[in-house]
Amino acid sequence: MVKLYNGGAYLLNGTELVQDDQDAAAVLKSKLGDQVPSKADAARNTIAYNILKAHNTSDNMDKLKIKFDKLTSHDITFVGIIQTARASGLEKFPVPYVLTNCHNSLCAVGGTINEDDHMFGLTCAKKYGGVYVPPHQAVIHQFAREMLAGGGRMILGSDSHTRYGALGTMAMGEGGPELVKQLLCKTYDINMPDVVGVYLDGQPIPGVGPQDVALAIIGAVFANGYVNNKVMEFVGPGVEKLSADFRIGIDVMTTETTCLSSIWKTNDEQIREFYEIHGRSEEYAALEPGAVTYYDGMVYVDLSQIRPMIAMPFHPSNTYTIEELNANLMDILDDVEKKAQVSLDGAVEFTLKDKVRNGKLYVDQGIIAGCAGGGFENICDAADILKGHSIGSDEFTLSVYPASTPIYVELAKNGKLADLMATGAIVKTAFCGPCFGAGDTPANNAFSIRHSTRNFPNREGSKLQSGQISSVALMDARSIAATAANKGYLTAATDIDVNFSHPKYFFDKTIYENRVFDSHGEADPSVEIKFGPNIKDWPAMCALTDNLVLKVVSEIHDPVTTTDELIPSGETSSYRSNPLGLAEFTLSRKDPAYVGRAKEVQKSEKAREEGKCPCEANGEIKPVWDAIKEKFPQMDSKNTGIGSTIFAVKPGDGSAREQAASCQKVLGGWANIANEYATKRYRSNLINWGMLPFLIDKGELPFKNGDYLYVPDIKKAVEEKKTEIKAYVVSEGMKEFTLKMGELTDDERTIILKGCLINYYKG
Repeated sequence: MVKLYNGGAYLLNGTELVQDDQDAAAVLKSKLGDQVPSKADAARNTIAYNILKAHNTSDNMDKLKIKFDKLTSHDITFVGIIQTARASGLEKFPVPYVLTNCHNSLCAVGGTINEDDHMFGLTCAKKYGGVYVPPHQAVIHQFAREMLAGGGRMILGSDSHTRYGALGTMAMGEGGPELVKQLLCKTYDINMPDVVGVYLDGQPIPGVGPQDVALAIIGAVFANGYVNNKVMEFVGPGVEKLSADFRIGIDVMTTETTCLSSIWKTNDEQIREFYEIHGRSEEYAALEPGAVTYYDGMVYVDLSQIRPMIAMPFHPSNTYTIEELNANLMDILDDVEKKAQVSLDGAVEFTLKDKVRNGKLYVDQGIIAGCAGGGFENICDAADILKGHSIGSDEFTLSVYPASTPIYVELAKNGKLADLMATGAIVKTAFCGPCFGAGDTPANNAFSIRHSTRNFPNREGSKLQSGQISSVALMDARSIAATAANKGYLTAATDIDVNFSHPKYFFDKTIYENRVFDSHGEADPSVEIKFGPNIKDWPAMCALTDNLVLKVVSEIHDPVTTTDELIPSGETSSYRSNPLGLAEFTLSRKDPAYVGRAKEVQKSEKAREEGKCPCEANGEIKPVWDAIKEKFPQMDSKNTGIGSTIFAVKPGDGSAREQAASCQKVLGGWANIANEYATKRYRSNLINWGMLPFLIDKGELPFKNGDYLYVPDIKKAVEEKKTEIKAYVVSEGMKEFTLKMGELTDDERTIILKGCLINYYKG
């Protein structure tokens, strides 16, 4: 189904692949004669390179300084972003900035706090000249597809699934501080990323949907990091065999490969028609790679060989074909249990073997929702499969969330809504809740199949700390519908005999015109921002000191640590506008003792900053302080900060939410130590909150949880751009070891020195 090239590849005339091996030069010469470009010139022919070049404000294409055309955020992130920008001198949104309200619209946690944040967003859109999309109108990414995307454009969003490549828009999901930089007319600074081609060939068979293709790709590239922090560029003759909706469904899931961004060729009628349907034909651009284009890697996908897929708990890369799962059911469930012991740390018992009934896997819940599953074609195909069936009156339930009100209305007009509801399915409004644990949380020990983006541990809303566990497998809407038609027994859509009706989509723009606030870029400084009592300013954060004393307060050895484990999603996100309130949930599912440990260390730092003796605030510090001072007599409380750090093997897979880093900072965190960082966005979040993104070589750690570390001359090391830094384990008789930093831009170094991005702009 999916083949990865060992090295780069040339693409000739958009159709023919030539692997970059020892024979490449001869093959190219035989086909191109004397017109063979250099590899560097051919690499400049990617769609990605040319979009990045058009948005780069530096004179160096190796060191990019990007300015985006548009920005977008949802109601977990926009309050913190705007508060940070306001503290840094914001007067007006310099580019279109869309504030959607699709993440906590149904949460009743905390009384008025959710709607208070919505009113904050509306008044800020008026004051600073933005766009405000009220709750239930659209999920963030569907609104962006319908109203923001444009050929050759770039969009930055504060959600990791900011992906509009299928429409010709290079979009990136980053932590809030990166949007703050754009709001303050600064740039997004990155090295020129590698570009990996994704060559689509053939066409899918009936019953196979976009999630099936996406999961096949994720399963092939995630674990080996083949596209990590790179741009995925979709090309090949199979592209035009896919509808716009189908491409969008694959594209949004590229986030789960850990790539930086995505882009597709768009030189066909399907994408032109998409823009025409949405009344924005002027935004269409026919994008395609050059006649001879070089890619740094190549993913070959034979669409005709893709079969219905399932990503078993607890990661989108844990993939199987449904046929393979059914044929090897107990063996695969046994493997899932073994992986669960790692993901869940043995906190609860977990099994899916009790879901096997008469040799078949029974499912408790189906969900088709959000930016991945809530598209028009997904829901229409699901309705066709379910028509005339019943989902039954047993445990199994089915909920469907159209991704926007215009889609919902069209489903009502063409009858698909009625067809779904007649089966026993429930159709709800546009809301991202099921994707991150704020809606449709299954029962304890229940198993849910979902066409959504992620199936991380507890992301569906169960709480390990309360002894709860439910789990999610990712599937395509079509196979979810087939399973529903089979009353909860796992079934591939290709096993169902159905005639797909493929109704035409009609977009009604008046729905948004009647309800969405659009300032059209006109700011009104006279508007007063509405603040609810839960909206709090960021606490003061001090600059980096000469030296650091760090206590290791959590040690995580999972192969990958997700942002959901660093700061849980779900109802905890209702406290997103209260930095101290939200911080109470940090690592609560993974390491419940973390918050208490970090706060104890923070007592010493707060005393130090107030000019008091840090040892009196926390008696544990005194022997540590004495031991360090014996070896480093120049160390004192004026030049040495005290904070906490965590170790994780590979932290940061998942959400772009800055809170994964900022909550640690609010609790006195000064650093992370890792073997590697799963995503650029998490590392950027650490840096923007003034935290040191330390690296340590893989192998046995020189320290353990609870140890104090001393990092002398850290400020000098950052200033002098050192990449290796000496540190000491205090409890081991000041045993020396080495921390590494990785590459930092000059601005990133200054942000760390200042203590955080807010301090940087204040300076």
